[in-house]
Amino acid sequence: MAKKYAIVKELDEAVNLKDGTTVLQFETRLQGGLECGGAYLKYLSPQDAGWKPKEFDNESPYSIMFGPDKCGATNKVHFILKHKNPKSGEYIEHHLKYPPSVPSDKLTHVYTAILKPDNEVSILIDGEEKKKASFLSAEDFEPPLIPSKTIPDPDDKKPEDWDERAKIPDPDAVKPEDWDEDAPMEIEDEEAVKPEGWLDDEPDEIDDPEATKPEDWDDEEDGEWEAPKIENPKCEIAPGCGEWKRPMKRNPAYKGKWSPPLIDNPSYKGIWKPQEIPNPSYFELEKPDFDPIAAIGIEIWTMQDGILFDNILIAKNDKVAESYRETTWKPKFEVEKEKQKAEDEAADSARLAGFQRKVFDVLYKVADTPFLSKYKHQILDLIEHAETQPNLTIGVLVSIVVIILTIFFKLIFGGKKQV
Repeated sequence: MAKKYAIVKELDEAVNLKDGTTVLQFETRLQGGLECGGAYLKYLSPQDAGWKPKEFDNESPYSIMFGPDKCGATNKVHFILKHKNPKSGEYIEHHLKYPPSVPSDKLTHVYTAILKPDNEVSILIDGEEKKKASFLSAEDFEPPLIPSKTIPDPDDKKPEDWDERAKIPDPDAVKPEDWDEDAPMEIEDEEAVKPEGWLDDEPDEIDDPEATKPEDWDDEEDGEWEAPKIENPKCEIAPGCGEWKRPMKRNPAYKGKWSPPLIDNPSYKGIWKPQEIPNPSYFELEKPDFDPIAAIGIEIWTMQDGILFDNILIAKNDKVAESYRETTWKPKFEVEKEKQKAEDEAADSARLAGFQRKVFDVLYKVADTPFLSKYKHQILDLIEHAETQPNLTIGVLVSIVVIILTIFFKLIFGGKKQV
């Protein structure tokens, strides 16, 4: 069942994102994986932007949203910047294009976003750079932070006589006199000849001669009993049965419905587009006008539990974030990875043990067959030896197969002599 969670922590002092480098980093562990839900953080704007900690929800204004989100076709590490348009005063969400995917395991991973003074942002997962982008590039953010200089004129309308058809039917074309629109697509092949041996009087199916009426069949309740049908054995050796009909072939006179050929449209003007006008919302920007970070909030919708957050860090030096990764995240990750490896190996061993148990059960049944009665004790000794040393299972299978083949060939080529 889907649930929504929200918790917020105010910072002692707001963090200014406009000066120098800023590093946002946190660890998260998806103990049950992430099938549908989020595991991201919201870096909230100061309270004078219109929110209160006790009222923190989806509408609370934020500067940056960063972290994993996955559901259906969505599988990405979000990086969303809320930026104020200096012309309109409107806050707009700008999404990083082509963000990296969320790791698919259940281990702890560390997510890092480095905001640099040269307008560049780098996204790292476990210390490895997965994405680099420029805040001012239209290729990296959607919509771009800097609007286009021109926009289509909303008041421009397509003229009524504007012709967008590149081709038109030839108005001078005339249907040929010999064009028969009613001619069928297929006709009988008059040259076809009935194959020799064709059984005209034999049906494709006949009553099953071996079928008998069930003893408990009641004609009054079940109706008149009819034998089930089988394929007529006489038809299997004959070219065919039943009434022979000439096969159909394509009609050479078929032309279908006539339509005039297409010619270049002399009135064609191309696909109409409104003319471009100066964008009233356009502005130039040397650096993003980031709002400060006054609090950190976890506000997620998810259909799973077991999402853990740890070591949430805001730093002005990427070396500090790197140090945290090496001293806090990496040792934890290595321990989890080894534990996961051991659990996977144990699960594989359990599956193998289950498979071997089934094999041994089959071998015991094989040993009880009358065909192998003289060799039963020999086979049972092999099976019991293999049960004490499961790694010998394949060898035991081979040995038993050899015994069976030996007996088989002995009976074929050696009469009833003993092996």
